[in-house]
Amino acid sequence: MVVLNKIYTRTGDRGDTALGNGSRVAKHSARVAAYGTSDELNATIGVARLNAEGEMDAALARIQNDLFDLGADLCTPDIDKDEQAEYPPLRMIEEQVKRLEAEIDVMNADLEPLRSFILPGGSALAAHLHICRTVSRRAERKTTELASTEEVNEWAVKYLNRLSDWFFVAARHSNDGGKADVLWVPGANR
Repeated sequence: MVVLNKIYTRTGDRGDTALGNGSRVAKHSARVAAYGTSDELNATIGVARLNAEGEMDAALARIQNDLFDLGADLCTPDIDKDEQAEYPPLRMIEEQVKRLEAEIDVMNADLEPLRSFILPGGSALAAHLHICRTVSRRAERKTTELASTEEVNEWAVKYLNRLSDWFFVAARHSNDGGKADVLWVPGANR
């Protein structure tokens, strides 16, 4: 259980922060950049939810919760020590990725195949979901950058990869089932 009764601690005043295992790293480290970007994504979803209703809002709420799981996963290094830990850290799991895939399949079933790239926009919700998609891609880039030098849970990377696809399909779904998608016209302004 998390208890936050004092928000400022002054422990990071020198530019470092504590990870989930208690070790300290620079606030600009690749690990902090990865989970910090997932936190930024979570905030963009909060804005998107201002325009969402029903199942879309519920799905976005599930993703926001997953992103806290992702942050907990990314802020705790030493995956190889998980089994020996008295309190094993929270890690992303295959079922979270599979849930995204199932939701993508349901939303995509009613969409016409794309014959052109689409421009981000259309409805307010779709435009916000496209912002979520691009921030999700950045979170994925930051996480794979971290994975190039440190061990990262493979399901964390897979989740982020699937999540950006989820946002793309959700944006189309939110554009009247793709009918309000704004299509790219190559060379239109030459």
